[in-house]
Amino acid sequence: MKLDPVLLEILGTQLQAVTEEMAITLARTARSTYVKDAADFATALVSPAGKFFAYPAAMGVSGFLDLDCGPTIAAIGTLEPGDVVITNHPYESGGLSTHMPDLQLVKPYFHQGEIVAYGWDFIHSADIGGGVPSSISPRFTELFQEGLQIPPMKLVKKGELNADLLTLYRANCRVAELNLGDINAMLAALTVGERRVAELIARHGRDTFAAAQADLVAYAKEKALAVQRKIPDGTYVFADYMDDDYLTKVPIRIRVAMTVKDGHVHLDFTGSDAQVLAAYNVPTGGVRHPWLTLKLMHLIGSLDPSVPLNHGLFENITVFVPKGTVLNPEYPAAVGVRHATAIRINDAVVGAIATALPGLIPAPSGGTVVPTVVSEPNHVTGTRNVMVVQSLVGGTGARQGADGVDGRDSGLANLYNTPLERTEAECSVVIEEYGLRPDSGGPGEWRGGTGLIMTIRVRNPGTAVLGRGLERFVFRPWGVAGGGPGAPCRVILNMGEPGERDLGKLDMYEAEVGDRVTILTAGGGGFGDPFARAPQAVARDVRAGFVSLENARLVYGVALVDGAVDEAQTQRLRAARPARPPFDFGPERDAWERVFDDAAMCELSARLLRLPASTRARARSDIVGRIVPGLADVAKRGLVALVDHPQEQRERLAAEIAALPDA
Repeated sequence: MKLDPVLLEILGTQLQAVTEEMAITLARTARSTYVKDAADFATALVSPAGKFFAYPAAMGVSGFLDLDCGPTIAAIGTLEPGDVVITNHPYESGGLSTHMPDLQLVKPYFHQGEIVAYGWDFIHSADIGGGVPSSISPRFTELFQEGLQIPPMKLVKKGELNADLLTLYRANCRVAELNLGDINAMLAALTVGERRVAELIARHGRDTFAAAQADLVAYAKEKALAVQRKIPDGTYVFADYMDDDYLTKVPIRIRVAMTVKDGHVHLDFTGSDAQVLAAYNVPTGGVRHPWLTLKLMHLIGSLDPSVPLNHGLFENITVFVPKGTVLNPEYPAAVGVRHATAIRINDAVVGAIATALPGLIPAPSGGTVVPTVVSEPNHVTGTRNVMVVQSLVGGTGARQGADGVDGRDSGLANLYNTPLERTEAECSVVIEEYGLRPDSGGPGEWRGGTGLIMTIRVRNPGTAVLGRGLERFVFRPWGVAGGGPGAPCRVILNMGEPGERDLGKLDMYEAEVGDRVTILTAGGGGFGDPFARAPQAVARDVRAGFVSLENARLVYGVALVDGAVDEAQTQRLRAARPARPPFDFGPERDAWERVFDDAAMCELSARLLRLPASTRARARSDIVGRIVPGLADVAKRGLVALVDHPQEQRERLAAEIAALPDA
């Protein structure tokens, strides 16, 4: 049955409206800051096969459109009216939940005794137990440390809440009642979706409702293919790096080969590093997954905003992710900070697309999303308050014709700023500064967006400041088409005071009363030659505080006198314009790849995957440690200084790889 195009358009709009009403219900009735303020949640309508056929356009997390509820539904077996399934298990849900704070609910919608659709929603909960408040820490080495594991099971049976499960949940969660308030909001949203689906079926009939699901997916697939045909046929290889695996200072490499043929795109992540001991692994299950395809979704939606939001958008994309890599780990690898790795996957895919379509794709963003959390004792109840202060991001990358966005980045999700007044009303810290970070945006004809600076002052003894997911301390957000890289991240204790020191990649800092913790996020990459930037634009940046007077002169070749452009000096400064590469990765990556080049790292990854999962990470860190013995001190000495004998180091690396098993 193929529907009339006008009717299909009407039904597509109505179905999207259902998911948006579900989202409004969830947001307005939730209790936690994560959900009601930051909007770390999502809603969708799901086909009987488990894939999303309707999704909100601009509410909640935008990037989860291609999730698959199928494995979760199949794990339950028979479902009855009034049932609701819950899970947070990254492996047993087949990657529906990718870390355990993300609680997933799925509710079957029946018509005349048969399932015609499902409702789905998720929230990021404030805490799910585990070794630290908020449950996320990069130092965790296995899933068992990350909190209460909930395999797919029934939260609600025939309309009755599962009291035993709730008892277990309360016993394993630091802020159980707060989270249960959010779960009630999720249940309310699913009920709204059920009611609206029933109304649509009553109005249009069951057959039309089923046909709309299939036709909307086919329409999205057709329109997405038309966009992907703009990418020239060929194979485009790109890699990017995370600073380290937290437990050691060994970088993590993400590599993608994007092969395009007549609009069909295959993403092959062979050559990416083996899974790590820390919580940076991304549990995709080795199948097509939102964390792998998000940037292609952005490309399609940018070039054709009329594409319906459903899984058909991805049906022209295939993936290959070797098992045992950081992008397809083996159970029970820890996954709590998987969003940090997901951002780097995005950057690698952006690089592949930028290689294929020069000038179309922006430079990468600041490359970090940091749920900054305060945990402090409640001296009245004897428990601890756990509160998200802000989801800090960097700036977005510049693109041809436009600067990046300063201090905002929705590349991973549509998370909102949290009102600082709410933070200071609900916990004792003081936010002394929250603004844009000068000189952080990558220089270019089009400047990268600036990063952020936030300073938190602690007033309550026993307070901890947590910042999981910080990245880009070493490997900077790179510039494109002659643009320069953004400034790297920093975390500083008591900045500007005696005893100031760098805290580095923050996990959980146990603060003293009066401590000031300052987080500075990275800026986005620049686009185009900085010497081609209009001098008046540089002057505006200086007046606004985005660029210092010194960098205006040194980086942009613009001389300012009393705020005005000195044309003669500027002409002299710009007379000698150096050649600039198509990608400027910064000196750190350039130095690293003089030793650890693509061919060697692909061979190392392939051989490490032949080792048992429990030994891969240690073997990798041991090998790299022998090649670069001072790596543990990289924060003080700098990466460039450590790659001091590249020819000799390359030879030692080749010998180390040859000593590993080849079969």
